[in-house]
Amino acid sequence: MVLLEDDDDICWNSDDEREIEAYDAPLSPSSFQISAAVTGREQDASMVGSSGTKLMDRFLRMGFPEKLVFEAIQENGEENEDAILETLLRESPSSSSPAESSNGVSSGTKLMDRFLRMGFPEKLVFEAIQENGEENEDAILETLLRESPSSSSPAESSNGSKVIDHFVGMGFSKEMVAKVIQEIGEEKTDSILENLLTYSAIEEPAEDQPTLDSDAEFEGSFLDEFSDLDSCESEVNVKIEPDEDGTVSSLVKMGYTSIEAAKAIERCGPDATVEMLTDFICAAQMAREADALFPDEESKPNLLNNKLKKRSYLVKDLQRKKQRMITSEDDEILSLPNPMIGFGLPGDIPRKIHRKIPAGPPYFYYENVALAPKGVWQTISRCLYDIEPEFVDSKHFCAAARKRGYVHNLPIEGRFPLLPIPPQTIHDAIPITKRFWPRWDPRDKLNCLQTAYGSAKLTERIRKAVEQYDGDPPEKIQKWVMYECRKWNLVWVGKNKVAPLEPDEVESLLGFPKNHTRGGGISRTDRYKSLGNSFQVDTVAFHLSVLKEKFPKGLNMLSLFSGIGGAEVALYRLGVPLKNVVSVEISEVNRGIMKCWWEQTGQKGMLIDIDDVQKVTAERLEHLMSVVGGFDLVVGGSPCNNLAGSNRHHRDGLEGRESSLFYDYCRILEVVKNLTAARAN
Repeated sequence: MVLLEDDDDICWNSDDEREIEAYDAPLSPSSFQISAAVTGREQDASMVGSSGTKLMDRFLRMGFPEKLVFEAIQENGEENEDAILETLLRESPSSSSPAESSNGVSSGTKLMDRFLRMGFPEKLVFEAIQENGEENEDAILETLLRESPSSSSPAESSNGSKVIDHFVGMGFSKEMVAKVIQEIGEEKTDSILENLLTYSAIEEPAEDQPTLDSDAEFEGSFLDEFSDLDSCESEVNVKIEPDEDGTVSSLVKMGYTSIEAAKAIERCGPDATVEMLTDFICAAQMAREADALFPDEESKPNLLNNKLKKRSYLVKDLQRKKQRMITSEDDEILSLPNPMIGFGLPGDIPRKIHRKIPAGPPYFYYENVALAPKGVWQTISRCLYDIEPEFVDSKHFCAAARKRGYVHNLPIEGRFPLLPIPPQTIHDAIPITKRFWPRWDPRDKLNCLQTAYGSAKLTERIRKAVEQYDGDPPEKIQKWVMYECRKWNLVWVGKNKVAPLEPDEVESLLGFPKNHTRGGGISRTDRYKSLGNSFQVDTVAFHLSVLKEKFPKGLNMLSLFSGIGGAEVALYRLGVPLKNVVSVEISEVNRGIMKCWWEQTGQKGMLIDIDDVQKVTAERLEHLMSVVGGFDLVVGGSPCNNLAGSNRHHRDGLEGRESSLFYDYCRILEVVKNLTAARAN
């Protein structure tokens, strides 16, 4: 069914035939109607279908006269867009060309003007916009440069002045354009554009591109902003250092309003860092949300149960949290340790650590990103029996960083690592890189492994930026290259050539068996996504190793948000038999990976699949526990889409749509504990 806007403009006669009435008002660019006012006569609606309305709207936005568009569609039919465009270009009077039309006030008209002023033929511009869409200006320009005939090319000039004007009009500096033309000549406009893009990226001002201190350590640098990109699929927001005039605009670019930014600066002071300001804004937003959620005392329990799916004991926690916000408009900080080694690493001398652990089975183990918004880990800890979180960076276990927090009731004495110890440096993990690694790249560890990877266009730009120098490139180019390499985990695989990690390499770095995510029609993109959201097996195995002595004959496990089975693989590699596993995972791809691994490794017990944690009710848990004989271990790492450090523009914390599933972990764990206690009595 097609919904037409502005119903007042449509009439129905007694024969149920639709008429399109004439109006003097101009057609709105957002309208889905076709007005017949320009023709002065009624038109049968069948002449222009629902797709035709969109087509007409599209050509109107380009600036063609309304009457001409309507007649061109009638003449050529809705399906033949090329013929419609030919007719419009042929019949359009010069006085009403799209570049001059006042009817088509839109981004398309302005875009058309821009490329026409560059000297490209009108027809070619229209075809390029039609091919690539109005939003993709770079692709339009590349098409124009590629298809423009030599006789009308912007580069057609004996002294190069026209091509200089052409690229200066695009926003490049005259000096930069002249330098590139001098290096490669004025005929190859596509090569000129590529080099200009590379130079402009290298020379971006500080407010657009962060600068990297060449002596900065990997830990604690601004690159920590990228440490949790693996857990969210949002656009990367680079940290922008505030300056005297740019702080408000920086915060606005990150998604906050100018009023929020100004208030934060007023309250935190002009010297406050961007992190302090964003944390203040987030706390204030949470305070307002608390007021909206809790209009009166009596409504609080119902709102919690119905809207946030939290257990009843969280009411008091949120009341306390609201009171702190009212008094301070901020939340206390749970400081992350540095170095992030948790309660100890393999080979460390045992330390005395006092933890309050609730009595009774089952064991449980919960993981999420360490660099979460303020207050998140306090809430996680309070909900999980006030157990102190253990923060660990997996770079202490393998060649890649992965900053995570863990809350569990496992013993910490008697831990041991998986053997063999995995490679600890990039060169050991990926030997091919040794030969080509430049001396000015100091990395020996990779940043956090992501669900996304660097594009071929980016790697080509890096190659062109580096290869033009016989020796080491200038410092500014080194900094830019290092920034991109750390951001996207690019490694050197050839002379001046970087490349993203292959899925097989990511599997190895995360401790999974070779080809764990391969096969069954799983795409390369799906493999990156599945791996990027998984456990780091060696890190998790070190924590779970204490279970080997306690369950020599095997254990039953409830695996929530199982992913690709990081905990299951860790236990299997530790030599802990898996008697039965109830795996709860929403991704069909991940469930397929887990099932394939279960069969390939010859597991003897049952693997029970459930596709949604919200389907795991108390009644279903009771039935499952009667079938498998109870659960010895409950493992899970709820989604961190609303928590990840790079996701500042919509970091909704544990109230976010995905991350609020943490409370389902709490709910299910509480039910399992109660049922286990009841079975023991």
